[in-house]
Amino acid sequence: MLLIRNGFVKTVSHGDIPGGSVLVDNGSIAAVGRDLSVPDGCTVFDAQGGYITPGLIDAHTHIGLDESAVRWEGADYNETSAPVTPQMRGIDGLNPMDPAFSEARHGGVTTAVTGPGSANVIGGTFLAVKLFGDQVDGMILKDPVAMKVAFGENPKGCYGQNGRKEPVTRMAIAALLRETLWKTRNYAREIERSEKEDDGKRPYDFGLEAMLPVIRREIPLKAHAHRADDILTVLRIAKEFNVDVTLDHCTEGHLIVDTLIKAERPVLVGPTLGGKSKFELKNKSFETAGILAKAGLTVCIITDAPVIPLEHLALAAGLAVRAGMDEEDAWKAITLNPARVAGIDTRVGSLDIGKDADIAVFSSDPLRDIQARAIQVFINGRPTL
Repeated sequence: MLLIRNGFVKTVSHGDIPGGSVLVDNGSIAAVGRDLSVPDGCTVFDAQGGYITPGLIDAHTHIGLDESAVRWEGADYNETSAPVTPQMRGIDGLNPMDPAFSEARHGGVTTAVTGPGSANVIGGTFLAVKLFGDQVDGMILKDPVAMKVAFGENPKGCYGQNGRKEPVTRMAIAALLRETLWKTRNYAREIERSEKEDDGKRPYDFGLEAMLPVIRREIPLKAHAHRADDILTVLRIAKEFNVDVTLDHCTEGHLIVDTLIKAERPVLVGPTLGGKSKFELKNKSFETAGILAKAGLTVCIITDAPVIPLEHLALAAGLAVRAGMDEEDAWKAITLNPARVAGIDTRVGSLDIGKDADIAVFSSDPLRDIQARAIQVFINGRPTL
């Protein structure tokens, strides 16, 4: 057993506990509160008056697939041999030995949703992993989490602007996604017919098999979209095919707030730290996350790591607070909200009894103090720093 005590406990789900403690038993949270007794044989960790928080979570990264300190050798996040590759699985390109995992833990981050990049119209599946271990199969929280799709400049730039065939335009991007969804819907019907008739003629298409969970609303499309018009195209297609979707990046979301309120889809805002490196980022602002949260939307703050190193997730949230975001909304945006969006909130995202003991202990409030550092980070109750 482990008792983490003498800290400001930020549960995220049920308020703050100054001078609080968290009791861990067999890798899970057993108790949270003040004046918890120390069981016999229990290891005690002194938080030294710092912040005890859930391990931070990023809902959109490419960690482990776009590796640190390498060039093409570790660039396994974009299969640019074709613009539609739903059969790609993030798990098969992830390297848990990437130094970015340890660096992220030093920033208090314990879980990341990671997968293919945005070169392709359909890029493959994302998964949720804990950031500690040497074998990805033992680090998985959920796989698949979502199917990556992308709109705007990235697919246009990778294909149409480089002498390759479609997509050259935004129209082609939408058409390729529609075509694949249409084929998948018909494919699902043919499977149902074959199984009903038991004729032994079940069709098999590797790419469409990967799309079946999307059509069946078991996982969402994870839609890379910066510009307002691209966001609207995402919503239009999702409605046409009755599929679930998350709006990732959502850079111009603050320009279409009323539409997003009606859509009621999660918005994953970022990466905001850094320059405006392309035209569709011209309206990028740290105010966006706060505006959308105040509108009642489920907001996650993302780094798109390694675009922003994952260890700076708390810094990104703090800058959103400085730009007007409510502090509690910012905490949820890097803990409980991404856990809910990824469908892993029964395991992680808040300090609640029964959840995994993924806990960060900071020297001070990491959203307010740029000098804050992670004293220790526990994953499944195990110290990882």
